[in-house]
Amino acid sequence: MTSLGFVSRAWNVRGEATEEQIPMSNQGRKLTQRTIERAQPGAARFYINDADIKGFRLAVFPSGRKIFYFRYRVGGGRGAAQREAKIGEHPSMKAEAARRIAAEWMADVAKGGDPAGERRARRVAPRMGECFDRYLREHARPHKKPASVANDERLIEKRLRPALERHKVAELKRAQVADLHRALAKTPYEANRALALLSKCLNLAEVWGWRPDGSNPCRHVKKFREDKRNRFLSPAELAALGQALRCAEAGEIGVVSSYAIAAIRLLMFTGARKGEILGLQWNWIDWEKGRASLPDSKTGAKTLILSPPALAILQSLPRVDGNPHVLPGGKPGKHLVNPDKTWRLIREAAGLGDVRLHDLRHSYASVGAGGGLSLAIIGALLGHTQAQTTARYAHLSDDPLQTAAASIGERIAAALAQKEGVVVPLGKTAREGD
Repeated sequence: MTSLGFVSRAWNVRGEATEEQIPMSNQGRKLTQRTIERAQPGAARFYINDADIKGFRLAVFPSGRKIFYFRYRVGGGRGAAQREAKIGEHPSMKAEAARRIAAEWMADVAKGGDPAGERRARRVAPRMGECFDRYLREHARPHKKPASVANDERLIEKRLRPALERHKVAELKRAQVADLHRALAKTPYEANRALALLSKCLNLAEVWGWRPDGSNPCRHVKKFREDKRNRFLSPAELAALGQALRCAEAGEIGVVSSYAIAAIRLLMFTGARKGEILGLQWNWIDWEKGRASLPDSKTGAKTLILSPPALAILQSLPRVDGNPHVLPGGKPGKHLVNPDKTWRLIREAAGLGDVRLHDLRHSYASVGAGGGLSLAIIGALLGHTQAQTTARYAHLSDDPLQTAAASIGERIAAALAQKEGVVVPLGKTAREGD
């Protein structure tokens, strides 16, 4: 039986002051593995304080449990708050390992640190699951369009949350981000979109104080190369598509929606985005000016220019009482939602199995570029807000220098082909020295 020494005021693991019996024989010893193994439990809990590292001690409980603690004052001074941080439990943690941790904490405290407070902060630190939820709640849903919100939700639930949900926001490393991005290598576009979304979430985490400024681990993670898809319909393909549309209207290629056919034709004649045509309402159309004023689009409010063929299609459509939409859907008061089924039937009939509905927008622009329209005009028709978005069509327009070179070359070739003695004028006589 260990003899009891004096009564001392101490602090329990909750930081509460207690009075306890401490064996005098156990005071001021170096906590070695041998000392710890020989310590026998008594009727009450007692501590063995280490002689070398101030604050490092072992608690021995009546049950036989032995736990290493480190006791210190936050900020120093007798009036400072006192902490008692658990280091580990014997025998899973050996004495030397506990001593190393205690020595590190003692050095940290000497510099003004608070090991227990830091551990507590890490335990309650926000995880990536909370970051995703806050991003959707405070940024995406209030500020982004429904389609963009739906895509963000899909990427988070399918790509980001399964891989990163339990990670601490402040501890996420670039290597972990790179691993996630690399795992999506088979779908490079999806991988890059997921990386961009994750980067936005982590930028906001810095604003919220969840990470240090400038610490976004998505930086320097190289994106995969994306091959931009610029699929344009040739004149022959447009003719095949026109024939397939006529067959669809005649009921020769299966059951199709007449409103879906009208949507496809309007997409071809306006270059509009699918959502802009599907959501078009009658009261937005100015028949005299040949335009529709869209209150909202991907790039905000937009004026959609309606060509004569587009106006003819609109004038041919019957109006549905109580439904404001040009292309009514199956539900009362709603617009057509998904013309894709009809489009798949028509494109197969036309032999255009690789063409998407969005490629009709590209084709509209390509016809304009090929007809000599400036990129600025094409961009305005499409509703582009940045010139570089329209630049993809630059190679389709006639190059003035190319045209000029061709003209000069043809005239020279014609002159060379003339018989001897026949002079063909090439233009103004060149001045000597030019």
